[in-house]
Amino acid sequence: MSKCDLSAARNQETNSEIIMTGSKKITIPQYFKGKKIFITGGSGFIGKVLIELLLRLCPDVSTVYVLIRPKKGKTPEERIKQILDLPLFERLKKEYPENVKKIVPVTGDVTELNLGLTTKSRKLLIEEVNIVYNCAASVRFDDDLKDAILLNTRGTRETVLLAKAMKHLELFLHISTAYCQADKQVIEEKIYPTAADQNESIKLAENCDSHTLSILTSKYIHPLPNTYTFSKALSEQVINDLCNGQIPAAICRPSIVISTLNQPFPGWVDNFNGPVGLLAASGKGILRSIYSRPDLTADYMPVDIICKGLLVLTWKKGLETNNEDKLKLDVFNASNNNINNVTTGEMIDMGADLSWKYPLSDILWYPNGSITTCMFYHYIRVIFYHILPALVVDGLLILIGKKPMLLKVQRKIYIANMALQYFVTQEWKFINEKGSQLESEILPEDVDNFGFCRDSDAYEYFKNSLLGARQHLLKDDLSTLPRARVNYKRMYALYLICNTVIYVGLAYLFFFKYNVIGFIYRYVMSYFISL
Repeated sequence: MSKCDLSAARNQETNSEIIMTGSKKITIPQYFKGKKIFITGGSGFIGKVLIELLLRLCPDVSTVYVLIRPKKGKTPEERIKQILDLPLFERLKKEYPENVKKIVPVTGDVTELNLGLTTKSRKLLIEEVNIVYNCAASVRFDDDLKDAILLNTRGTRETVLLAKAMKHLELFLHISTAYCQADKQVIEEKIYPTAADQNESIKLAENCDSHTLSILTSKYIHPLPNTYTFSKALSEQVINDLCNGQIPAAICRPSIVISTLNQPFPGWVDNFNGPVGLLAASGKGILRSIYSRPDLTADYMPVDIICKGLLVLTWKKGLETNNEDKLKLDVFNASNNNINNVTTGEMIDMGADLSWKYPLSDILWYPNGSITTCMFYHYIRVIFYHILPALVVDGLLILIGKKPMLLKVQRKIYIANMALQYFVTQEWKFINEKGSQLESEILPEDVDNFGFCRDSDAYEYFKNSLLGARQHLLKDDLSTLPRARVNYKRMYALYLICNTVIYVGLAYLFFFKYNVIGFIYRYVMSYFISL
């Protein structure tokens, strides 16, 4: 019996009493039947997976309104079609082809007041919507303070104000981040006070120019490390001030969100964030040095587990009969704490093994990156392993008439690593008792579709993550694997040859050409003789 099966069996025993209570007999799909959902950030990573799971696992949901803005000359309808053309939605279109019509784009913009909604759209949402998922956010660590506050903090306020006007609201669910309290080593499932006030911060962002705010940023956001964590912490203050005791609301704080575990299939991803980017860059041979501690626990969560948790939380909160509990703001840390811990060092070792078994096509060099805790040594390796090879490759590209690109890639990697430095050199403990308890309340008939199964095999998961990145991000079909393995072995042979030549050359210079050993010997002997 698998670990997931054991979890299901335990849930069945745990829920034997719950099933007998009145309201708890309603399954998750039954609860969502006829519900009208409003989602901000539906074109984002979590948003897309949430839409797919809603329409496939809860097929009788009535409507999914998605706030979306025109982009790059595309209408909202064209952008929805572009999203539905992703491999992520192939299973939905096969099993419930009519359900894609339940997605209704609503033109708007989270960065604008009133979400940029027309009077007609606003009235429609107020009259129709039952559940709001606020997934919209900029996840860039280096955003200007002004932009981060207007999108992440004020955008949350505008969404809350809309939700409070909704006539049939059953739940407002806000997606935060576990790192919005990064100045603390242990983060509990509760609201923390912030160093700045959300109202004053919004006024500051509305009335000050970006240049002035950039000068004040480091002092204003202290003790948090960047504008992302700061603006997300303020957004939690918004929720607490405007929702707690007033409307049913909850906050979900995911840690690092990466590839799907199994829904709708293993390994789907649409970004290079976290360990996926590490695997891809190392697998290409362009990331050779990593500054971190090998003993740090890497707290990651599969995106489909996060979205299942959102649906289970909605079901639980929506069926709450005690009005006081229903209006109490709940906070859930969606973390991997004490469930399936993997250290950074273990992840590097798994990446090396996976690169050998499932190599990427057109690698630039043999993947053999390693981790170091010495900043000085890391910078030396960046110069010799990242920058100098990039200059050589770009020089060759210029000579053959092609556009140089590797130095630009290395610059992006370096900037990303600098932004992550605070997070890859420290460790946090995210208390996840409420999240773990949530899974135990799933009814037996819902376990197969909504059980978290977070104790899955880490190696298998990262294998699927690497293969997913290969297909969905690098557009590298699995049919190229045999050719990639041959090329990988050639690169390994070339790597051995180059290392041999370098070390033999250094040995020749050291021992024969300049007779360094003889010089040192003569110097030492002359010193002792002089004594």
